[in-house]
Amino acid sequence: MEKRTTIVIAHRLSTIRNVDKILVMRNGQVIEIGSHAELISRGGDYANLVNCQEPDPQSAMLESCKSLAGSLSSRRVASSRRTSSFRDDQEKTNEKDSNQEILSSSSMVWELIKLNVPEWSYALLGSIGAVLAGAQPALFSTGIAYVLNVFYSPFASVIKRDVEKVAIVFVGVGVVTPLIYLLQHYFYTLMGERLTSRVRLSLFSAVLSNEVGWFDMEDNNTGSLTSILAADATLVRSSLADRLSTIVQNLSLTFTALAVAFFYSWRVAAVVTACFPLLIAASLTEQLFLKGFGGDYTRAYSKATSVAREAIENIRTVASFGAEKTISEQFACELRKPTKNAFLRGHISGFGYGLSQCLAFCSYALGLWYISVLIKREETNFADSIKSFMVLLVTAYSVAETLALTPDIVKGTQALRSVFRVLQRETEIHPDKPNSILVTQIKGNIEFRNVGFVYPARLDIPIFQNLNLKVSAGKSLAVVGPSGSGKSTVIGLIMRFYDVNYGKLCIDGEDIKTLNLRSLRKKLALVQQEPALFSTTIHENIKYGNENASEAEIIEAAKAANAHEFISRMEEGYKTHVGEKGVQLSGVLLLDEATSALDTTSEKLVQEALDKLMKGRTTVLVAHRLSTIRKADTIAVLHKGRVVEKGTHRELVSKSDGFYKKLTSLQEVV
Repeated sequence: MEKRTTIVIAHRLSTIRNVDKILVMRNGQVIEIGSHAELISRGGDYANLVNCQEPDPQSAMLESCKSLAGSLSSRRVASSRRTSSFRDDQEKTNEKDSNQEILSSSSMVWELIKLNVPEWSYALLGSIGAVLAGAQPALFSTGIAYVLNVFYSPFASVIKRDVEKVAIVFVGVGVVTPLIYLLQHYFYTLMGERLTSRVRLSLFSAVLSNEVGWFDMEDNNTGSLTSILAADATLVRSSLADRLSTIVQNLSLTFTALAVAFFYSWRVAAVVTACFPLLIAASLTEQLFLKGFGGDYTRAYSKATSVAREAIENIRTVASFGAEKTISEQFACELRKPTKNAFLRGHISGFGYGLSQCLAFCSYALGLWYISVLIKREETNFADSIKSFMVLLVTAYSVAETLALTPDIVKGTQALRSVFRVLQRETEIHPDKPNSILVTQIKGNIEFRNVGFVYPARLDIPIFQNLNLKVSAGKSLAVVGPSGSGKSTVIGLIMRFYDVNYGKLCIDGEDIKTLNLRSLRKKLALVQQEPALFSTTIHENIKYGNENASEAEIIEAAKAANAHEFISRMEEGYKTHVGEKGVQLSGVLLLDEATSALDTTSEKLVQEALDKLMKGRTTVLVAHRLSTIRKADTIAVLHKGRVVEKGTHRELVSKSDGFYKKLTSLQEVV
């Protein structure tokens, strides 16, 4: 900041003591201006804020702690035997998941059929419509070939009579066709939508039932899981269930056409069928061409899109550096490559399409030439041979259409694999484990006995090694230490987001693994640094802690949290819909940096509410700001996953060379 013009925005006033000028704002107006010393001497709003705020020079604390705690990166050295054992156990778990995925891959279609069992009647009715729809083109081709032969009759009356018959049949089929396609598409669509709904519901339930450690794995990030719920479930329907309709229809056409063709002239049918690879290749190329010869435009322009998105999202930064021209040039550069590729693909696609049409016409020529040879030899007649020829031409296009669905079916199979990877996994921490002990009431005795722990996603970093902690019922225990020392992990283990790797975590003398997790969590309350509110009313969010809570109990809980007043001032009161970030409260209180994200005034209100709630409750606090834990019955100082000091605030600050003493000196708590 030296010799630079600097503007600092701060909640923590300790970070701005040395600035040249301080502006105090309220409601968009500057109410005080001056240096730190000048504003303190006035005894105004700034002085009041300083008096009620404990300074938190976090960066200074961390810097000074380096000599005490050492570099956090040193924890990434070779693991102990137990850490190695953790890794082996985790690798076995991963191998088990992998084998499970291989198993599901080989039986995915059967699993999908089982999911679709409730809609088998819809599938049957839809298939009847698809079979009838598939038979139509073959019969239509036969009718056209018949009419062509009729026109060669020398008798006008015969031509009129036979053509009228065919016309009446075509009209009748045309009248019935809407009903046939309605039968096909209505029931297949109904089946697909119900399948999608069932898959999504099953997926969401399966995702929520997994332990927290599963969500730490790279493959199970928020984006990946929401994509499976939103995109993959839909892709299963569109790529498999919806395509089933087309496949059944085209199979019906193929079998009908082959039967008709071989019935009228097996020789012509055999020759034209032998040409099928050429006809199918031509038709398939045409369909792929019509889908877009330029390829995947979204992927081709992804880099350019990324540049544009980042520039727009960070427009203030771009404008600050005057980088508009540079960004525009970068965007133009990213456009050149896909443009060049589009020209190349255009040439290749054009040549390929032309070649495919050449092969198709050669196949037609071969078929017609062979018909002429058979007629010359009197081995067939024009009427039968042309019927056989025409009906097989239509069949070639239907087979090509079915093959063109292959990429979509492959996508659907991949989506199905992702879906069953989640559906078939069994959680490592079950909330309602059979034979677990139901927790009806809780005293609040919590004890860590020689606990060792590593996060599943970071096996090379041991968090706890032989951790021993104890908090008696109704007492408070504060856990402090530098970032990365495992403070929040203590809370996570008590909530049983994770299981310890060795040692025991006991609640009221019982191993936490033997307790019914759902009933246990109802007796615990967790206040996090950044809690989450569900997107519903305030009333519903408060009620999540107790589904059977009465209106009076909900209001009482809000009053206890100093929230009733401002909720009542809202236009819709407790019925106000809210977004994210909130709080739950209950019997054992777990506070994880509960006030660190608040400004001074809000912090005081929340701290007062928490102080009231802590009375008579077993409380575990995790904090960087040591001023919030001075009243704790016991304070445990963590360093490298171990308890290095333990005692009350007064006892710990009395140790002149103690770890806690140095932390408090840095934060100016004493």
